Order: sequence, then structure tokens, then C-alpha cells
Amino acid sequence: KRLPSLLVHLLKNLVPFDNAVILHYRHDKQPLLLYNDIPPVEIKRQIDTFVNGAFLLDPFYRAAVDDRVSGLHRLSDLAPSGFEETEYYRSYFKFTKIKDEIGYIVHLDNKQFINISLGRLGLAQRFNRSQLAILEDITPIIESICNLQWSSKEKSSSNQASQLPGQLDSALKCFGTAYLTDRETQVVQLFLHGHSTKSIAERLGISPETVKLHRKNSYAKLDVSSQAELFYLFIDSLALSLIHISEPTR
Repeated sequence: KRLPSLLVHLLKNLVPFDNAVILHYRHDKQPLLLYNDIPPVEIKRQIDTFVNGAFLLDPFYRAAVDDRVSGLHRLSDLAPSGFEETEYYRSYFKFTKIKDEIGYIVHLDNKQFINISLGRLGLAQRFNRSQLAILEDITPIIESICNLQWSSKEKSSSNQASQLPGQLDSALKCFGTAYLTDRETQVVQLFLHGHSTKSIAERLGISPETVKLHRKNSYAKLDVSSQAELFYLFIDSLALSLIHISEPTR
């Protein structure tokens, strides 16, 4: 249990940072918070919302799961172009006044990985090249420590709840499909992941005006009027999915 604190202490002796979060993403269970020193008053509510489904929108999580990204990365390099305009960013990053964030992604096996995120807050300077180089140089050491400590800790279970992240990911992909067209669903999904109107237009091969029209129609069908309302509607839908998943089978 002391290892996460010792690991953060080691990293802080090499490169200065203001806060650290270590998460164990287990592909058959909810994420496990191993270490956190972010001080906001509402941090428990934030963490509860995060581990119950909001983590699906996190750029580090998406990069690890969708593209099998590993190693040290800057948040801004992984996040879509419109990420800072999302309600997810406003709720989990801007609230904590994070100026810059970098993080390790360490895959333990095909079903789990560790994310070690280091943040600079407020008026602090961004991590510079020499600091990033130091942290990149010790990546093999960090990976070895994580594998020795956590790779054999989790055993996959066969019960229904064990498939939680996969089922939540399916809930994300199905969000709004009962009311939206396929194209509207694509647009809403990309907005939730943090893509800008321009980015969505480029990915889907349509004009920005068409993207805006799909967003307007989607908002009307889902009875929301802003991206913030869309985000919390998504969180509510995940909460319903959790209730359904946790119900005993008969």
C-alpha cells in the first residue's frame, strides 16, 4: 500500500509537480484509485462520478484502450482538439486548475493498465523538454515497478459484474441511438469525446455547417440545450446502466 506514495515521491525528486493521481484500470472492473493528492472539497463526488463511467471519456483511457498507447505522454497530445470545451474538461480539469498534465500508461496485460498522471496547477510553468526527457528515460523502470506490483494482483472473474467497463463502453456507443439517426449518433459521440466542430467535420467528411445542424437536431431530440446538459444526460444514462448491470440474473 505504500508503493504508490513512494513512487510519487521518487518522481517528485526528479521533476517538480503539484499533484499526482495513480489509477489501476482493470478491464473487467471499475478503475481503482491507488493514489490521489488533489485537494478540492468536492473531490469525492468527482472521483465517484469518474469511476462510475466518466473515465470512458478520459484521453489517457481512450488512448490506452483504443490505440494501445503506452509510455509517457502529455494530455494535450492525446486529447481531441475541442477537449477544453467539453463539460468533462470543465468538471475534472479546469476545476482543479491544472495547467499541464503528463502521464505514464503502463500495460500490465491485455486486460489492465496503470495510469500515473502528474499535474502542474495554477500559474505553474508547463513541463519543459529536459523534464520530459528525464521522465521518459526512466520509463522502463516505471514499467518494471508497475508490473512487479500490480500485474498479478487482479484475477478476472466470470460473473456478470466483471464485464463492467466493456458494458459501460457499449452504453457509451449506444447512447442516444434510440432517438438519433446514425449520423447524429456519430456527431454526439465525437462531441462527448472532445472533438471540435472542425475536427468532426474532417473525420466524417462533411461540412462544419452540417455538423452544427446534426448537433442542433440531436439536442432537440434528446431535450438538452448545451454540451453540459448532454454530458450529464450521458452520466445519468451510465448510472442506469450500472443499476441494470448490478441487478441479479434470474
